[in-house]
Amino acid sequence: MDDKRNAAFFGKHALERAIALLFGQDVRIASKRPVYGGDINEAYRLSLSDGSAVFMKCNTLENLSFFEAEARGLNALRRAGTIGVPQVLGMGADEEKGFSFLLMEYLEAAPRSSQYWEIFGRELAALHCADCSGLTGADGSLLFGFAEDNYIGASLQINTPMDSWIAFFRECRLLPQIQMAEGYLDSRMHRQFGKLLDHLDCYLVEPEAPSLLHGDLWSGNAVCGPDGKAWILDPAAYVGHFEAELGMTELFGGYPAAFYQAYREVNPIDSGYRDRRELYNLYHLLNHLNLFGSSYRGSVEKILNRYI
Repeated sequence: MDDKRNAAFFGKHALERAIALLFGQDVRIASKRPVYGGDINEAYRLSLSDGSAVFMKCNTLENLSFFEAEARGLNALRRAGTIGVPQVLGMGADEEKGFSFLLMEYLEAAPRSSQYWEIFGRELAALHCADCSGLTGADGSLLFGFAEDNYIGASLQINTPMDSWIAFFRECRLLPQIQMAEGYLDSRMHRQFGKLLDHLDCYLVEPEAPSLLHGDLWSGNAVCGPDGKAWILDPAAYVGHFEAELGMTELFGGYPAAFYQAYREVNPIDSGYRDRRELYNLYHLLNHLNLFGSSYRGSVEKILNRYI
């Protein structure tokens, strides 16, 4: 099956044809069961006639680009070979039935390893130290960004490659979200954002080397896999500063101390990270403001007041 994965299928009976190519001409979908947890796509566990199972996401035809971007991110993370990432099997769109889909390996539930958090911390640090050349373009140069734009939740995430992390974070992370949040910002917040963008190099630092990031690593996007270790899914992958990833892990409660201690054993964290963390999370809070409304305005304003 490895030589057939990542294939794209379109037209009538696209899903059925994908299953037949991936698993054999006689294999059919025996049943499907909803899998709950996401708020953008529908998700199902497909039980196949040969006894195997597949994970499927589906959405409207117009949202096929979500799955194309997700597949690229999963493949990049998986190629790094440092942490569990579900394998992309295929994707496509059935124009007759009006839906697009993404097929991945199904992760069977297993008990957590006794060293779950320590292993997770070391494996994520190894991802951040892995070679990420070629991910921002065909020439193999080490830039910040990604070869294509993708999505952070339902929002478009701009990944235009740049040779400066600070410039990339200003132009491709903060600025697009600030522009989308126009209707939520008063004149004072506009002035604060202007000052922040003009003086971002006073707060952020360039990393020693670029890192491949999951990009949206809150607790719901890491699950226990069949090996008892953490697997990461639903990425908004790009090449950036690993501090931005660590900040996201702490945004909604954070992981246990053992995770961060183990991370530091592989990839040391500069003491100044604590002063920069909230700026990185400003990106995600602005995105939440744009996606979910004014309940996140206070969190955005609090971070602005801390820096400006």
